[in-house]
Amino acid sequence: MQQARYEGSGRISVVDVPVPPPAAGEVQLDVGYTGICGTDLHILHGAMDHRVAVPAVIGHEMSGTVARLGEGVRGWSVGAPVTVLPVMSCLDCATCRAGYGNVCPDLTFIGIDSPGSMQQRWNVPVRALVGLPDGLDPAHGALAEPTAVAVHDVRRSGLVGGERAVVVGGGPIGLLIGVVARRTGAEVLVLEPDALRRTTADRLGFATMDPSPDHTADAVRDWSGGQGASVAFEVSGAAAGVTAAVEALAPRGRLVMVAIHPAPRSVDLHRFFWRELTMLGARLYSREDMQTAVALVASGQVPAADLITRVDPLRHAHDAFAALESGTGMMKILIDCGAR
Repeated sequence: MQQARYEGSGRISVVDVPVPPPAAGEVQLDVGYTGICGTDLHILHGAMDHRVAVPAVIGHEMSGTVARLGEGVRGWSVGAPVTVLPVMSCLDCATCRAGYGNVCPDLTFIGIDSPGSMQQRWNVPVRALVGLPDGLDPAHGALAEPTAVAVHDVRRSGLVGGERAVVVGGGPIGLLIGVVARRTGAEVLVLEPDALRRTTADRLGFATMDPSPDHTADAVRDWSGGQGASVAFEVSGAAAGVTAAVEALAPRGRLVMVAIHPAPRSVDLHRFFWRELTMLGARLYSREDMQTAVALVASGQVPAADLITRVDPLRHAHDAFAALESGTGMMKILIDCGAR
């Protein structure tokens, strides 16, 4: 089989390797599609070499079918359409017992701490499987995992109908947050400097704005009737995005930190004091979030076709990473791993 591997120093190679059988308690999957996300780009840049065993098969946004059952596996059949919940919490610590396995201190993540989905056949623990509905387009099924991120972010924010939400960063996660936020009955504004991404957001019916350091705060106040937003989701990962998100908030507003910031950022703490703002971290998702996400994708509430910019075959994985790295107008890029 073929697999795409991170070789270190920004290099992706595609190699042929034997297909290992699933171990006891594992399921072997035929991988259909794998999405490339921001975390994969962080890995490509070497930012996670302390966790990734080079060479490494990465990837965790996927859809596929069950190909083979390991010893002792029950409740699954060959051919069943599935995705994977890559969050492997310990299940035993106080955090897990409290229901917060997504922030388990001993959490491991499939596709970072163990081999990922950017390969034709993939062995995963059976407890990682999440079923997909029969008949769902497998390319759309690969968006279940990023949609689960958005479901968790909105749930963490406490957003309710009638509130206003600003999403800073109109990439795939930002627009998925917008979709889920709008589903709660909130009004959504997307701040995004890239014109092609704004066009996608416009097509999805969101209010959009090209953020400017000099005018964004005033423009958001105009959009919100002078009050500011109840919630701001920081999805850009940029210092300017943090500033814009804080300035967008109304008194007692909530800032939800979604992006992985590679360096410490300056935050206007006086504004937090003066307006009684709240900052919330939002990391990963739960199985419940993933199941909600699958239902949203399957029902068509997630505009998957609008979010998938291109699909490249596995043998051209390097080109797919380069295209996403370019940043110009790209939304979600999928790797076609061949299974149907």
